[in-house]
Amino acid sequence: MNFGLIIIGDEILSGKRADKHLAQAIKLLGDRGLSVAYAHYVGDDPERITATLAVALGSGDGVFSFGGIGATPDDHTRQCAARALGQELALHPRARDLIYERMQDIALENGHPFEPKRSDNVHRLNMGMFPASADIIPNPYNKIPGFSCRGIGGGAVHFVPGFPVMAWPMVEWVLDTHYAQHFNRTQWTEMSVIVMGAMEATLTPLMEEIERSQSVKVFSLPSVDHPIYGRHIELGVKGDAALVAPAFEALKSGLARFECVLGPELVRGTK
Repeated sequence: MNFGLIIIGDEILSGKRADKHLAQAIKLLGDRGLSVAYAHYVGDDPERITATLAVALGSGDGVFSFGGIGATPDDHTRQCAARALGQELALHPRARDLIYERMQDIALENGHPFEPKRSDNVHRLNMGMFPASADIIPNPYNKIPGFSCRGIGGGAVHFVPGFPVMAWPMVEWVLDTHYAQHFNRTQWTEMSVIVMGAMEATLTPLMEEIERSQSVKVFSLPSVDHPIYGRHIELGVKGDAALVAPAFEALKSGLARFECVLGPELVRGTK
């Protein structure tokens, strides 16, 4: 199954804030033997958000959408999700209860009586207005939930806040609750070597040969101005740990035909 990300907010695209979600999503998925297939960055433009969500909902993928689910004028994600689904927004009963719990907690912390009909508390209920078919995602930080919507293609979009302290535990809950059957617990390994001064075009036939004969993926990461190695290629193989070592030996044997100058060897992987 493919997993994608949608990261929403003008503040990311303007540079006011640096995105932290992509790197963390790679880690959270990677810890479960999964990977990020794609990531889209979208500003606070309702039409663009709606179009992006419509594609995600029809993709059949598991997609995590970060940001824009609050109740301020620049938060459009809940409304856009409803439009993409062709549904109305409705106050989710469990979300309502959780928001009330949060408001009661705040009143207690401040030594004030809880006033559910006070205008600002009534406004907070907007954070529980989700597309009619939505299911909630629990928020362990402050109880204000996110939500999930299923698409016609069999996938789903999972909507979480833009705040990392809230979003990341919610992503973990979604993965462990809804996608455990897709986890790949097989040990994954990546082995590579620094190849000095070579051209990718020259080495491409060898890369194709390794992929044909070995059950691994071959990768090539060229660099033209590395401070230590100068122009070089990090050439390697990745996949099931049991298969990577022999494939890597085959790759190095093939490099001998080109009389390449080899640098350090690198190993990365899961435990």
